[in-house]
Amino acid sequence: MPKTGKNDHARKDELPSTLQSSGQKAQDMFAKTYDSALESYDNDEQRAARAAYASLKHSYEKVGDHWEPKEKRGPSDKHAEQGLRSSEPTAGGVDANASKEHLYKLAKELDVKGRSKMDKDQLVNALQRANDAATRKARSK
Repeated sequence: MPKTGKNDHARKDELPSTLQSSGQKAQDMFAKTYDSALESYDNDEQRAARAAYASLKHSYEKVGDHWEPKEKRGPSDKHAEQGLRSSEPTAGGVDANASKEHLYKLAKELDVKGRSKMDKDQLVNALQRANDAATRKARSK
């Protein structure tokens, strides 16, 4: 089902919940990429969704239950650097290529316990868990 409406903006009711609580630009980017990929991939919805998320992750990072613009545009993890067919795991929307200081700031914002003793990889993993928990909490409301 197309994610873009007649007004060329995302159809909010067609978006994943994390995008419904995100800004209009993030919603539109995901929806337009999804619709284009759906057409290119012969209506393969899973492939279209993967392409849309890959595009989104170049400009946005997941913070809690929504997406925020990244400080610097580019791939968010090793999976994104290697392309869609990579066997590397994704960082689940966390910008694993961001600085440790940036990741620490997000961990502080999300009240991640023990963050001051974590290295960069541990911060990425802790942020993934915190994002997942925030998403579950938002969906249960």
